[in-house]
Amino acid sequence: MCERDNLEAWSRQGGFDWAMNRRRFVAAGALGALAACAPRAEEDAGGLIEERVSVPSPDGTIDAFFVAPARGQHPAVLTWPDIAGLREAFKVMARRLAAQGHAVLVVNPYYRAMAAPQFADFAAFRAQGGFEKVGPWRAALTPDAVMRDATAAVAWLDARDEVDSGRGVGTNGYCMGGPFTVYSAAAVPGRVRAAASLHGGGLVREDDPQSPHRLLDATRAAYLFAIAQNDDAQEPEAKTVLRAAAQAAGVPAQVEVYPADHGWTVIDSPAYDSAAAERAWAAMSALFARL
Repeated sequence: MCERDNLEAWSRQGGFDWAMNRRRFVAAGALGALAACAPRAEEDAGGLIEERVSVPSPDGTIDAFFVAPARGQHPAVLTWPDIAGLREAFKVMARRLAAQGHAVLVVNPYYRAMAAPQFADFAAFRAQGGFEKVGPWRAALTPDAVMRDATAAVAWLDARDEVDSGRGVGTNGYCMGGPFTVYSAAAVPGRVRAAASLHGGGLVREDDPQSPHRLLDATRAAYLFAIAQNDDAQEPEAKTVLRAAAQAAGVPAQVEVYPADHGWTVIDSPAYDSAAAERAWAAMSALFARL
């Protein structure tokens, strides 16, 4: 899980250059200049459109980033960022996913407290006392609250011209956003058909009746649970519980421990591992290709 011991370990590794990670990431996705300078919503160059949007939810208005191919209709993907929130790194990753043929909505999970970005990047999160700042914001993200937001986000996506509402919706989540993918699938089981949790925390909480593993039988999605090696070392039983819960629920689930540390798929994370990140991206892409 994305907790203080991980940040302390990353600090001991020294500095990191997420701009370099970004360049490697977009190069691996063969997006080149498109990812670095995508056309805005008012432009149509046959590539991508993107815009900052407002999504009405029962708890307020969610500010979010939307990006999609400029032409045609495409299956939607709802993205839940990690603990540092919606920022440039997640826009870059959303553009790559959109270029693969998806309409992607990256929500600000902390909209109840303030608009995004709360932090420019993960280095800023670390330098500015991120855990202290987000603590009360995270407290508001109960399973029920996330499910309300997911329901609102899916409805917003289905109303967009860029979205093919006849196909399923995918969702991906990172770090604290990992369990939100299961909540999303449980909130809108008729629409969410694929969910990818990337180094998600809190997927198995035995004393919680709303633990994500207990909600799988309320969903109709196929799953990818990509687990960090250090998270697995702390909770080695979680992968077994997840596999058993998915089997009991009758939902397909790929549960795999990756040889990389928590945060390895996020391009501005000090733990970013390009080789392992590309493996996880390929698995997620294959999952979403079936929407």
